[in-house]
Amino acid sequence: MSRTMLEYKGYAGTVEAEDGAFAGRVVGLRDVITFEGRTFAEVERAFRDSIDDYIAFCAMRGESG
Repeated sequence: MSRTMLEYKGYAGTVEAEDGAFAGRVVGLRDVITFEGRTFAEVERAFRDSIDDYIAFCAMRGESG
């Protein structure tokens, strides 16, 4: 199984092919953030959206993201 790394806004995620789709997880955080897509382009977009949502969530809580 091959693993691909993604990076966005200083965050990193790993992506693996799984049952004809892609699944990933943001690494290096206490919080668990996962994302998935049917194509690699979809999983890249889901990764970026997950990071943007996480940053917004942290800002709402008054924490650094």
